[in-house]
Amino acid sequence: RPVILIPGLSSSGETWDTTVARYKDRFECHVLTLAGFAGVPRIPAPMLEQVREGIAAYIRKNKLDHPAIVGHSLGGFLALDLAAHYPDLPGRLVIVDAYPFMGGVADAKATAEQARAMAAQIRGYMVAQTQDMYEGYVRSGMSTRMMVEKESDFQRIVGWGLASDRTAVTDAVVEMFSADLRDDIARIKSPTLVMGSYIGFQGATREGVEGNLRRQYAKLQGVEIQVTDKAHHFIMWDDPEWMFGHMDRFLK
Repeated sequence: RPVILIPGLSSSGETWDTTVARYKDRFECHVLTLAGFAGVPRIPAPMLEQVREGIAAYIRKNKLDHPAIVGHSLGGFLALDLAAHYPDLPGRLVIVDAYPFMGGVADAKATAEQARAMAAQIRGYMVAQTQDMYEGYVRSGMSTRMMVEKESDFQRIVGWGLASDRTAVTDAVVEMFSADLRDDIARIKSPTLVMGSYIGFQGATREGVEGNLRRQYAKLQGVEIQVTDKAHHFIMWDDPEWMFGHMDRFLK
């Protein structure tokens, strides 16, 4: 059975190396690295729309029969977007720490209009940075230190960030923050497992994160939501046995 694995912002497909090692004997693994990230050439904006259509075309071209789609962070957002636009293409969805409305993660009461205004501010800030400033920001860990527990994993994320195209990163962040899929996910037909985290995010609690996930996914019929008590954002690295245990059961 085919499974497509989509990494997150600025990440390489190597994000999924341990996941592939676990499932390669049971699944045909198709591992992506998105345009503009980790040394892959970027594509013009709108980036996420083109990536979504590219994945749909890939499924059709390779005659993949309802592939399971596993997406982390931005990759999870793309998996939701794909399944909402083309409900008959994917099989089961595994969404790893991703939300249909990123603008509502920090503030659960945020509106789509407020999120678009925030996205415009983000673009202005990122465009104003010099390349040296941007690389300094990536190296500082301000954007990634909370994402993972081990120093070696953190350094790997930094390396991918430095190898990513700054315009592609900006486009992806702005487009994701400008989008709101909370109504769109009602069109998804795929059984969906959502795994969330709160460790490492300042002020976050299990109750708050789980409640926000349930509100954001309220219109996705039959969605299953699980929250880890041990992992940071890269759940596959910080708490693999917990994550794989849920995936084993869900993808069986």
